[in-house]
Amino acid sequence: MTKDKILIIDDDKDLVDMLATFLSLKDLEVYKAYDISMIPSDLSYISLVILDINMPNKNGFVIFKNIRKFWDIPIIFLTARENEDDKIKGLMLGADDYVTKPFSLDELYARIFTNINRTKRKMREIEIENGICKIDGIDIELTNYEYEIVDFLYRNPKQVFSKETIYDRIWGFDYDNDPKVIAEHIRNIRNKIKEVSTKEYIKTHWGLGYSWNF
Repeated sequence: MTKDKILIIDDDKDLVDMLATFLSLKDLEVYKAYDISMIPSDLSYISLVILDINMPNKNGFVIFKNIRKFWDIPIIFLTARENEDDKIKGLMLGADDYVTKPFSLDELYARIFTNINRTKRKMREIEIENGICKIDGIDIELTNYEYEIVDFLYRNPKQVFSKETIYDRIWGFDYDNDPKVIAEHIRNIRNKIKEVSTKEYIKTHWGLGYSWNF
């Protein structure tokens, strides 16, 4: 079974190392970032982020916003501050949880466990694998190209891709056709999804492109 992967972003190296040791014993795979330069550019494999508000050079709220521009993953704020305003601000931004230092390791693990499982339940609403797309257990009959578009957007949630980028990823740079066909394919995909779900999975960003939203 694949381990859930946790990214800890905190400039307190001793704390990060301690948390990494503890969470590893809970069968979690842990990645460490003691400063913003260590934060991976690709977070698609990360199950949950633990983020300290008081990071040097850039506060946690800014880091949070940068992550959420592209990645829809659970984020727990971790901070020594006891200011109620910070907690409210973090939650209003969309943080999934908030833990104030000092804290119980077992409590932190419980919050991690709860947030990861909540995300997994949400993702089980849609299944995309081996050429088959299901929503709430119902098969969606997609053409090969429609499936490739859905699969690409689904595996890169919250990222906005232009028609040209999607076209190049699906057809390749050397294929002679018009990227405008992407809009037609997405219209067909939406119509097929509407037959089984009221949720808008593919979001249009006018003048920019499309993104996948759970």
